[in-house]
Amino acid sequence: MSDPRDFGALNLEPALLGNLNDLGYREMTLVQAKTLPWLIEGADVLARAKTGSGKTAAFGLGLLHKLDANQFSTQALVLCPTRELADQVARELRRLARAIPNIKILTLCGGSPLRSQLASLQRSPHIIVGTPGRVLKHLGKQTVELKELQTLVLDEADRMLDMGFEDELNAILAYVPPERQTCLFSATYPDSIADISQRVQRSPKLIDVTDDEKPASIVQTWCSVTRENRQHELLRALEAWGGELNLVFCNTKIECAEVAAYLKSQDIVALALHGDLDQSKRNEVLVRFANHSASVLIATDVAARGLDVKDIDAVFNYELPPQPDTYIHRIGRTGRAGQQGVAISLVEEREIRRLAEIEEALPDALIQQRNIPDAKRDAGKLRPRMTTLQVGGGRKNKLRPGDLLGALTADGGIPGRAVGSIDLFDTCAYIAIENTFVSKAQKQLSTRPIKGRKFRARILR
Repeated sequence: MSDPRDFGALNLEPALLGNLNDLGYREMTLVQAKTLPWLIEGADVLARAKTGSGKTAAFGLGLLHKLDANQFSTQALVLCPTRELADQVARELRRLARAIPNIKILTLCGGSPLRSQLASLQRSPHIIVGTPGRVLKHLGKQTVELKELQTLVLDEADRMLDMGFEDELNAILAYVPPERQTCLFSATYPDSIADISQRVQRSPKLIDVTDDEKPASIVQTWCSVTRENRQHELLRALEAWGGELNLVFCNTKIECAEVAAYLKSQDIVALALHGDLDQSKRNEVLVRFANHSASVLIATDVAARGLDVKDIDAVFNYELPPQPDTYIHRIGRTGRAGQQGVAISLVEEREIRRLAEIEEALPDALIQQRNIPDAKRDAGKLRPRMTTLQVGGGRKNKLRPGDLLGALTADGGIPGRAVGSIDLFDTCAYIAIENTFVSKAQKQLSTRPIKGRKFRARILR
């Protein structure tokens, strides 16, 4: 009897199955096991699953299974609430599709020049991943054509509605053919999700795995602070309970910038993520945090939507959020994949009522009050083990990860084990290098031709 979690039990294209094995996908997550059989059959699916549950691979494999690579038309559209989530979804789809030749996947989001997107749209991509506003703008300009669309995916549909995208979604639906597969993935089931499902789906298969998913193991702590000492107490809390990757939540972008500046003044490699960053800077911040080149990421809730870094050691609430649900979403980013997580909240006297509301929303969880211990500062505890190099060439220069790795290790270069993740974008690439080898890696990349030309490499500090 076959294992119900075995990808081999699915009627997937052989190329997709072989690539899954190469990528290290050994068995399906719960949401994949529940949705993929229906997705492969072409049924509409309305799925509720938590962030980090493997939903991207679920709908990604479903839409790739029926894609015709020889037909140059847009056959799948994935809509996401934020640029960060759209970029992450597109990267995952490229990984899943790498065994299928000539698949073109394009990201359409605000924050990038419309002109460069127009050039990429001259030959219709097979898959478009984008935010509703930018996709609708292209549809209005007739630079995107959806007549051949087979699959429409609304990823994190509840957040799209929370962010006010309902009018844009309704307008986009006027451009898609009625005969299509429509998939809605959501973390919650508000009435608005039921309403939009009723309008855009045909007898959807209802999948809810949130109650069956193993709850994260998170040690939750709150510490009393004052307005005047909050920044200093955050630093002490990071030193006491922080790990290799720490996520700090602030309620405003001003706080984000101020906290980042303070931590940097204390020799902590900290990065801020908020709405004022342009797309290239946001990409840089997210890559540096995910590849372990920064130990602390300070973010607002909106900017962190779609953030999918699986090994976050600890979440710190610089200030409690106004709503208990937001607190639950925040701390849910640690303690994944069976690991124990840590959640620390700094609480002023004026926030005690918020704390009580959060505790009421989490009746089975204990949020323990603790004093931050007086620990001798360990200079290496929060020091990243990697540094990022930015290379002045990317996908538009026909660069591949193997080209960059080859240049780094050729002719007595740095050892392959010293190279971490390699992230390619249209006009640049980011490479994580172990700190000991970063200067040599920069010299190796800057002096060796790659595909017949030299590219500038700079160290990001």
